[in-house]
Amino acid sequence: MHFLKVNDYKSVDILEMLDVAAKMKTLVKKGEEHKYLADKTLGMIFEKASNRTRLSFEVGTYQLGGKTIYIQGQEIGLGVREPVADIARVLSRYVSAVMIRAKSHADIEELAKYATVPVINGLSDLYHPCQSIADMLTVLEVKKSLSGLKCCYIGDGNNVCNSLILIANLVGVEMIVACPKGYEPQLDADFKIINDPKEAVRGVDVIYTDVWTSMGQEEERAQRLKDFEAYTVNDELMSLAKPDAMFLHCLPAIRGEEVTDSVMESSQSYVFDQAENRMHGQKAVLLKLLNNEKFKELVGGE
Repeated sequence: MHFLKVNDYKSVDILEMLDVAAKMKTLVKKGEEHKYLADKTLGMIFEKASNRTRLSFEVGTYQLGGKTIYIQGQEIGLGVREPVADIARVLSRYVSAVMIRAKSHADIEELAKYATVPVINGLSDLYHPCQSIADMLTVLEVKKSLSGLKCCYIGDGNNVCNSLILIANLVGVEMIVACPKGYEPQLDADFKIINDPKEAVRGVDVIYTDVWTSMGQEEERAQRLKDFEAYTVNDELMSLAKPDAMFLHCLPAIRGEEVTDSVMESSQSYVFDQAENRMHGQKAVLLKLLNNEKFKELVGGE
């Protein structure tokens, strides 16, 4: 069993992960030990730079009683120094699971194909499933229920957008994407495209954005700044959503581009709760993959 994209799972699985993630957070707040992954080791491959992904997995695994090993992309040479299939079979002899933050989703799929331990997608060019778990956990904490909510994602139809749409479909959240023509998500899923951001955010419960230029797209930055000029999430745009609408951002944010400082620092912004929830959501994923017996025990329990 792997965690490569959220729609590999059913709605009930995702809701259970959110339930267990909330319980993990409660245990941390109470200061109660929960070392359910004692003697487990997570190998972490990073082909792309990371702050939240590395820290949240390392601290979360430690809290669960396990250990992590950090592996830089250039050290392992995925598919260059050594075939992906060989790396998968070697790592499977050493670690209990592999988390990989990769340039290519195809490499993650190949790694999972040959690995005999669970593989977790920490980010790829197509998906960011761990982020989407944190996103919905944050919304659930604030709104208390997910079904029937409306979420508007504003910006590039990227990996974060893809996973947000997929998880929204699974938990009953209506998704609207506001982006310039040519930047729409290429995804077989249920969502609306509304190019005008002001029209797109009217009456929504959640407004979500991400950077306009992701890692690896630096050469496109000048053009993207022009194309996304009208898509900054500012106070005016927030005022068109519901009065109690939430603002979310997966971070890092470039203040003054995709979002204004005033929105980031407003009472409607939950971006730092969202960042914290990466750790709790990922702990739920780790338990699902490495100690499903304990995971099931936690589901529905106090």
